[in-house]
Amino acid sequence: MADPVSPTQVLEALRPIVDPDFQKSIVELGFIKNLRIDAGRVSFDIELTTPACPVKAEFERAARERVSALDGVDDVAVTMTSNTRRSAAPTPQGDVLPGVRNTIAVASGKGGVGKSTTAINMALALQRTGAQVGLLDADVYGPSVPLLTGISARPATTADKKIVPLEGYGLKLMSMGFFLTDDSPVIWRGPMVHGLVRQFLTDVLWGELDYLIVDMPPGTGDAALTLTQQAPLSGAVIVTTANDLSVIAARKGLQMFNKVNVPVLGVVENMSYFTPPDLPDRRYYIFGQGGGERVATELGVDFLGEIPIDPRVAEGGDRGEPIVASAPDSPTAAALVELAGTVARKLSVLASGGPAVADANITWIS
Repeated sequence: MADPVSPTQVLEALRPIVDPDFQKSIVELGFIKNLRIDAGRVSFDIELTTPACPVKAEFERAARERVSALDGVDDVAVTMTSNTRRSAAPTPQGDVLPGVRNTIAVASGKGGVGKSTTAINMALALQRTGAQVGLLDADVYGPSVPLLTGISARPATTADKKIVPLEGYGLKLMSMGFFLTDDSPVIWRGPMVHGLVRQFLTDVLWGELDYLIVDMPPGTGDAALTLTQQAPLSGAVIVTTANDLSVIAARKGLQMFNKVNVPVLGVVENMSYFTPPDLPDRRYYIFGQGGGERVATELGVDFLGEIPIDPRVAEGGDRGEPIVASAPDSPTAAALVELAGTVARKLSVLASGGPAVADANITWIS
């Protein structure tokens, strides 16, 4: 009968498994938790820094195979967990989003590039990985989240005048549009906009969230500047289309975040190309080609990819059905899910501050 396996043997068997974002072993990163050895049975958790890890299933398979191959091991139980790391972004004041681990700005230099659609689908993609996610529609003058989610109720308030966010698709939602009762335009000057944005950051009961997606107003006006100065932004995603006008505007938006020391996670090119259903191998670049990648290269940030055109995005948006929910197997939904995962992993690396070996919490029963 083989001798019982030791904790050291188990950890050494797991050491060759490398996280592709951190470029280090999952043992060195401290991802192995609650290692328990009971005779021939070995169990442990692999705790990831985000539930949106794309190689989660591969980690589980590799870990099970490597530990099962050890002499003296009869059974292996692997539990995949996650503990989203809190952003290192400084909080301007203690009452600003105290329970939110990461705040992600989704911005554009101009309207009409699909920023809000990108924001809602990113939020939904993250929520479907098991994360707790909120969506703040900060476009005071043209709120679109009520339409895109199909939610139109007025939020409740508590006795101490805190605002309870609405919920839809498993997301916590807040928007100026929830407070409007007709189609009248919002005509506010700078101080009023500043006050409303501040209220959304301090008086909304967001609770504990892994990610708060902020659908920024287009451009670099009062609301956008207030958010960059008041919110503890973990990072920003710049949305553009390939045409020159959008690219020029995206460049200005990117420079705004640089000036206030908010990390720009990258540029994503929306409505990049169209593939006809009957010609799956063809791509038609209706708005030009490569604009998003060019501006990312020029300004030294990552290019996060292309989101293809799909008529179902507009059709579903008009019905309050984001494409990640209504057509999850479509190429556009897949691109948005990949974008959300990339953003989440970038935030994990930024928040790590140099990961170190952590205690595996070993229990060894002989």
